[in-house]
Amino acid sequence: MGIVEEVGPSVKNLKKGDRVVVPFPIACGQCFFCNHGASPHCENSNYENYGPSGNVADEKGAGLFGYTDLYGGYSGGQAEYVRVPYADISPRIVPDEMTDEQVLFLSDIFPTGWSAIDWAQLKGGEVVAIFGSGPVGLMAQKAAWINGASRVIAIDPLNYRLEKAKKVNKVDTLNPHEVDVVQAIRDMTGGRGADVCVDAVGFEPERNILDKIKATINFEKGSMKVLDMAFEAVRRSGTVSIVGVYGSPYDNFPMFRIFDKGLTIKQGQAPVLNYVDKLFDLVKQDKVVLDDIITHTLPLSEVANGYKIFDNKEDDCVKVVLKP
Repeated sequence: MGIVEEVGPSVKNLKKGDRVVVPFPIACGQCFFCNHGASPHCENSNYENYGPSGNVADEKGAGLFGYTDLYGGYSGGQAEYVRVPYADISPRIVPDEMTDEQVLFLSDIFPTGWSAIDWAQLKGGEVVAIFGSGPVGLMAQKAAWINGASRVIAIDPLNYRLEKAKKVNKVDTLNPHEVDVVQAIRDMTGGRGADVCVDAVGFEPERNILDKIKATINFEKGSMKVLDMAFEAVRRSGTVSIVGVYGSPYDNFPMFRIFDKGLTIKQGQAPVLNYVDKLFDLVKQDKVVLDDIITHTLPLSEVANGYKIFDNKEDDCVKVVLKP
């Protein structure tokens, strides 16, 4: 997010001086997918590598800020200046009475966490198990409560993240180093398993040497061990939502379990534009607090240090905010 410094001749909804929050998917607002609520699949914002196949190395989806060249090669928001294509479509103007920190996470992690829960179509009273208590996992926990969950369980191998989850979201917590997570979830749910499991980790979970050897032998990137655990921990006819990123094929994919249990699987990049206005209102009305997950605020000049402490799990770092 930031302050508008210049606008192109086609931009009608913004002016210099506006403070805006900018969703991470880049959408033209006019193509088939944008008109069908699927802006992460915009046909016009990934000029070099867009296509219908979704291959590992080509034919990807819409352009994304701060991602690889496969998704348009757009510079991200960790800069003093950022060019925003189709600027009349995605940016939202921030009211003067709201702080940057209140709305910053509407750009990505809150809509992503919200997507995971919205895809599961909670009716009220469900038990939701969320694998990963990083920023997206914490936001999914908030979304689960708002959408009527009766119990929210956070799973993470780092106790300081679980402590943050308990403090800001009042969830139950499980550490896979301390308990058998799948059995513990079944014990909490009459033996059935959680109604919904959310994978907010993706292909970069904590791994041991055997996991790494397997990935190397199978030419896999990272591991799907968390997803395997979610498939086991969810109840029959339950839903698994995947907002963690996966970037390669995986050997021994458990299709047998998915079929036998009759699972529903939803996954992908968050369709931020479907939710951002509703979520903006939740923040305005004080129905959700987003900035309570921030643990570090640094100037942009210290971005390398911010990455270091986050990657190395130092100083109980959960979420770093950069100020240009």
